[in-house]
Amino acid sequence: MEEIAVSKFKATCLAVLERVRKTHRAVRITRFGQPIAEVVPPSAAPAQPGWLGSLAGTAKIRGDVIAPAGNERDWDALQT
Repeated sequence: MEEIAVSKFKATCLAVLERVRKTHRAVRITRFGQPIAEVVPPSAAPAQPGWLGSLAGTAKIRGDVIAPAGNERDWDALQT
């Protein structure tokens, strides 16, 4: 792990943060040779679930899905 003095970190803070983001390597900040902090890359963001398939497994089929919903005699369009 790279170590950097707190005075140098203060002067180059944004560059150090950008380097940590790009390389995914932590940097230890020291004062008089003693570690005081560590800058670590962020963990991977959780993937956002898509809307496709979000209702999978929520429906229940009850009865015959092929048969007509009602009696054929009740439909005016079928009467000739």
